Amino acid sequence: MNVWFYTFGCKVNQYETELLKQGFEKRGHSAVLSSDSADVCVINTCTVTAQSDIKLRQLIRRLRRENPAAVIALCGCHPQAHGESSEAAQEADVIVGTENKQSLPELVESFVESGCKTVEILPIRRDYPELEALIHGSRKTRGIIKIQDGCDRFCSYCIIPYARGRSRSKPLEAISSEAKTLVEAGHKEIVAVGINLSDYGKGTGVNIADAVEAILNSGAVRVRLGSLEPEELTEDIIDRLAGLRGLCPHFHLALQSGCNKTLREMRRKYTAERYRELVEHLRKRFPNCSVTTDIMVGFPGETDEDFNESLGFVKEIAFADGHIFPFSPRIGTPAASRSDQVPEEIKAKRAQIMARAVEESRDRYLDSLIGQELQVIFEREKSPDFHQGHSEGYQLVNVNRFTDTLFRKLRCVKIISAENGCLFGEIVQR
Repeated sequence: MNVWFYTFGCKVNQYETELLKQGFEKRGHSAVLSSDSADVCVINTCTVTAQSDIKLRQLIRRLRRENPAAVIALCGCHPQAHGESSEAAQEADVIVGTENKQSLPELVESFVESGCKTVEILPIRRDYPELEALIHGSRKTRGIIKIQDGCDRFCSYCIIPYARGRSRSKPLEAISSEAKTLVEAGHKEIVAVGINLSDYGKGTGVNIADAVEAILNSGAVRVRLGSLEPEELTEDIIDRLAGLRGLCPHFHLALQSGCNKTLREMRRKYTAERYRELVEHLRKRFPNCSVTTDIMVGFPGETDEDFNESLGFVKEIAFADGHIFPFSPRIGTPAASRSDQVPEEIKAKRAQIMARAVEESRDRYLDSLIGQELQVIFEREKSPDFHQGHSEGYQLVNVNRFTDTLFRKLRCVKIISAENGCLFGEIVQR
């Protein structure tokens, strides 16, 4: 069968979709790039926001309209959190949650034979599942390793602990083995991802620094960390990370709000002051590092004063970039049932103001890189005019085209200008 894959959400989902492709291919099926030619459409879902649920329903309706004969298989966070009763699940043929995604190829085959709708949403286990290492990542610039899953935080707005279960970590031996496989496939940069990455190793005597060291010892030129939560990050861990040559100085440290009142009501386990201390220590140990973040606006009960306090804090920290999003009520979470919801038009206005502030600090950070030499790993050629790649700090860097491809090549680039959120430079001959 020809199988088309679509992924919503984070890099963890991207990693798991690659595993699904690998599973289908091992059973003799082929991955295709177009849903029009597919016998099976696999949708790996996200349910972090209401918008992702809306997009999911729209996608399923489009697939039913354009390719009515195709089998639609739904997996991941949406069915795990909402069950088979959701509108999206009702329109699918095969449904699994987050726990048993790897059974999807066999379940799809069974559906094709029987024509009977299949739903298998299993309880999430407490240990880390023993899955095969991802070996089919050679089509990507960066290799991704999922080293952690689940979250124990239960923030008042977040559905993810219900969709992903409690925190659990991949053993160091498995990380090392998978990293070696990805390096052998040609990846120079490995990205370590998880649902709550800072929680890696919780209760086992190891932490995120041990995971980074294991990947570097496997031959990776550089390692990048996915999104981090502030609660489990400490000065001691930062000091340990600073001693690991090859770790990219890019830290996506989720803030959510710079207002302590809002942080308490979100059930975030840190204050703005503690967040500032962590950023200061990161910048001390990693000079000129790139600190990026996530910021929520319009949390229930957020007043103009609360928003302005958060805005002032964001301006003070001067992030290298950030993702701004309005609060989205998730049924089943405490924040969704509050009576003091912020009107949509106010949330939209606050999001615009916050985004403008982050964009200004991003531009100042990019300007500070002019004249510096950055190590850039180049990606597949998408522009007729430029070779494009990302620096250690995950800034997009453009270099004038002079050859067919620099795919996966590591080059030193001197930055000569910054424009429209990206950098322009020239390769320094060594």
